Parts: sequence; structure tokens; C-alpha cells
Amino acid sequence: SRSFGGTSRKVVMVANRNGFFYVLDRRTGEVILGKPFTGTTWAREIGKDGRPIIVNDGSKGCLPDMWGGTNFNPPTYDPALRLFFVSARESCAKYEPQEPVIAPGRTSFGGVVRIDRNNASGALRAIDATTGDRKWEFTYPSPTMAGVMSTAAGLVFAGDNEGNFMAFESRTGKNLWRYSTGTPIWGAAAITYLLDGRQFVLIPSGTTLLAFALP
Repeated sequence: SRSFGGTSRKVVMVANRNGFFYVLDRRTGEVILGKPFTGTTWAREIGKDGRPIIVNDGSKGCLPDMWGGTNFNPPTYDPALRLFFVSARESCAKYEPQEPVIAPGRTSFGGVVRIDRNNASGALRAIDATTGDRKWEFTYPSPTMAGVMSTAAGLVFAGDNEGNFMAFESRTGKNLWRYSTGTPIWGAAAITYLLDGRQFVLIPSGTTLLAFALP
């Protein structure tokens, strides 16, 4: 339940592949908020019908690549801070149609995607869930598909495509700790559990499960 304009509403929050962060009334589906959380230029605002207002058709400017501004990798939410944390992908792509070549045993495509890999990056972003404003971010050298986990103690755990597993201060984004796993952290978010009175944090990386705990 979130407060919008002084009214408390039960909502659904989602960071979409199209580069927009949405807050929806979970009973009616009404779009309460829609705001970009990436630098995509194909659209920068939401119209009265709840749909993005298209600025260009994709032949100019920037659209998210086929993986999107984010993907299936889980975001997380801190209800005390009212912050939504997500791994954002900044990867500019242009989509060009082409005549597919149909041949037995061959994959056919109706177009090509041209990605500007020299300017691609990623970031862990903290978004104010009531306004859509960015409160802080931690940038990664390349787009990441890692999930995010937040804790009641004020920590956020996230990873990057270079294999770094990291802990951040939820309120400020200060990087408190990192560990190099040696393999890109892909898709999954960390989990935490209590065993024999000791708190563990678990993260998959490649084909390995890594567990961490305080001494």
C-alpha cells in the first residue's frame, strides 16, 4: 500500500523492458505513475491513455536492445524507505527490417539489431516508488542481468556481468562490500536465510552456489 496525493492505494510496481517504471492500481489496473528509469529516447513520457508517447520510430535515437531496459532478473522493494531497486541496462539499439531467407535447417530472421556496444553500460538504481525519481545509482561497466535483494536491515545485494557480488547501503547506495565470483551473475537474485542462529546470504554464479556469513 502506497500513498499518492495523500491517498493510500494498493499497487503493483514494475520496471518494464521498454525502459519505463510503472505503478498500477492493483485492483483496477489504472496507471498511477509511468516514468523512464533508463536513458532510452524512443519515448520519455506516458500519455493519458497510459501508453508511452512515441518520439521516434526507432530508426533514430535509442531503443533498448532485445534484452530490454531490464528483464526477468528480479527487482526488490524496501517498504521503509519506499525505494524500488532494479538492475537497469543502458544498451542502445536500432532495429532494421530485412527479407527473411527461408531454407531447411536454417534459422530465419525478419530483421537485424544493431547495438552500440561501445556505449553500453549497466546500473543498480534506487527509484522513489511514489514519484519515479532516481534517488541514487551505482554504475556497472557493462549491462547486467543480475537480480537484486534488499533486507530489513538496510542492505541491498546485487551483482554484475563481471562477476562481482556486492552489498550496498539501501539509503545512500554506498558500496560496502564486494566479492569476485569469477563468473557473470545472471538472472537470479540473492536469497538470505537463518541457520542455527547465523544469517547466510546465498548467490548463484555460473554453476556454483556461494554462501556468505559474518564471522
